[in-house]
Amino acid sequence: MKSLLFLSAALATFAFASLAHAEETPVYELRIYTTNEGKLDDLNARFRDHTVKLFEKHGMKNMGYWTPTDPALKDNTLIYILQHKSRDAAKKSWAAFSADPDWQKAKAASEENGKIVSKAESVYMNETDFSPHDLENGSNTRLFELRKYTCAEGRLPNLHQRFRDGELDLFTKAGMQHIFYFEPTDTPGLLIYVVAHKDDADAKKSWASFRGDPEWIKMRDASEADGPIVTKVESTMMVPTDYSALK
Repeated sequence: MKSLLFLSAALATFAFASLAHAEETPVYELRIYTTNEGKLDDLNARFRDHTVKLFEKHGMKNMGYWTPTDPALKDNTLIYILQHKSRDAAKKSWAAFSADPDWQKAKAASEENGKIVSKAESVYMNETDFSPHDLENGSNTRLFELRKYTCAEGRLPNLHQRFRDGELDLFTKAGMQHIFYFEPTDTPGLLIYVVAHKDDADAKKSWASFRGDPEWIKMRDASEADGPIVTKVESTMMVPTDYSALK
């Protein structure tokens, strides 16, 4: 009987520890804001003067803030990534932030001449096990690239394996810097990642070098022997805002 009680207690302790560990695993949130016409400067001012500090106050870690370089997006789009202690912590943080009198005051003041944000998108993500993110800032501001890969059904594990087996090394060889690699928590079959380049010319040079690399061609062909892996690639070039810690 004592042995059974001891075993039960041990199992309960293990289960509790595992649950606690799961709850402490950070979750990331990619947010994309589209502003009303002419309102991006107002949004940036609000983030610079109020929002980023209030995020930190309520347990949200600011990872990076960017605006796209695409002429169709650069005047009305803000892209940023937050880190939360867990998905549950994120929910509590957003509730506390929304109810904060300082936020409500800042929001009201910033929207005296009209609403700023017309559309807000949010994607919760887990960091992949091969994400060797480099958050060190260099001496010069970098050009960041947000990439989204949509995989054929059931092929995301194959994409992950290809990244683990050498694709990351080939990115490095081509001159790219690794920042983040994520798997969205609520949308299957996607990989979202961020890499950095010196500038636009360097980005073009790096991608050309990577795509023409015989090692990559061999790796790609071998990995796709049973069919295509990636069915859609989306890329957004971005520059960091002046208040982004990551530059």
